[in-house]
Order: sequence, then C-alpha cells, then structure tokens
Amino acid sequence: MASASPRRRELLKMIGIRDFTVMPASSEAAYPASLPPDEAVKYIAMCKAESIAPQVGGDSLVIAADTVVCLGGRILEKPSGPEDAKRMLGQLSGRRHTVYTGIALIRGDERISDCAASDVWFRELSSREIDAYVASGQPLDKAGSYGAQDMAALFVERVDGEFWNVVGLPVCRLGQLMASIGEEII
Repeated sequence: MASASPRRRELLKMIGIRDFTVMPASSEAAYPASLPPDEAVKYIAMCKAESIAPQVGGDSLVIAADTVVCLGGRILEKPSGPEDAKRMLGQLSGRRHTVYTGIALIRGDERISDCAASDVWFRELSSREIDAYVASGQPLDKAGSYGAQDMAALFVERVDGEFWNVVGLPVCRLGQLMASIGEEII
C-alpha cells in the first residue's frame, strides 16, 4: 500500500486484506492544473504507485490512492493549518460537494487506474461547531478538512455514491479493479 493513511489501512483490513506492507510514497506529486478532478486523482494515485513499484518488484501488487474534495469546480486539499480548515468547513457548510478518489494498481508491467466520485451534503454548521471540530485536530490531515468517519459524521446529511470513497478508499471499486487483474478478494 503506497499510502501512510491509517484510514486506508483499516479499510483494507476491513475487506479481508491483511497481508500487506505499508510503503508511503516518498513525496506528494503535483497534478497538471489542466486536469479535471477525476483525472487529477488518478494521475496522483498512479504517481504514488509508480514511486513504490520499483521497490517491491516482481508479482507484488502495489495499491495507491489519492482523495480530494471538490466544491464548485475547485479542489480543496488538506488544510495548511487551523484557519485554513475553518475557512474550508465554512465553505462546505450547507452545501453539496464531491469527493473524488483515484486508485492505481501496479503489478509487474500491468498498470490500471480508476476513480470513484461521491456527492456529499453538509448541513448548516455554526461557527462554534466549526471551531470545536478544528480544535479537536481531526480535520488537519484530511482533504477538505473533514473525515466522515470521525466527529464530522455529525455534519453529513447525505452521501450519493460509495460511502467508503468519502473516507478515502472506495473499496467496492478497488475490489472490481483487483478482480479485473485476477486478484479476487472474496
């Protein structure tokens, strides 16, 4: 797994993948600004996978992912600090946004990637709620400044699309991709 995300590790374990090594990509690649969000996350996921693939070699499967939150055509990445997190959460309050996660798989010379998209509706948030959530520290390492699996679950009114995508790894789509290259999970 080419990711340091504890959420992604837990999701792999949840679906029965227990025998894996975590090898975070050495650096975050930048995507070309001309790419739409669905292509940008696939691009970054493949960059992450390609940075790890030479280290594992052979028939080992490399799994990489990248997640972004998109609001009104703008990508909201991880916040630069608490004030940035408050700003993003204020923008998401009472609105619909889209979470995109790109997945890339590499095994030997075989490369495959795809993207999942989920629409998320936030209820209206008070400034007190935003301040308290940011003070918890939970949003500071997450795209869009929130985690649907933590305290911010209180903000999410509805999700259209795969819920696990919003957490950071669309496990249904991952399973389909793995099956397409002969790596059945079940």
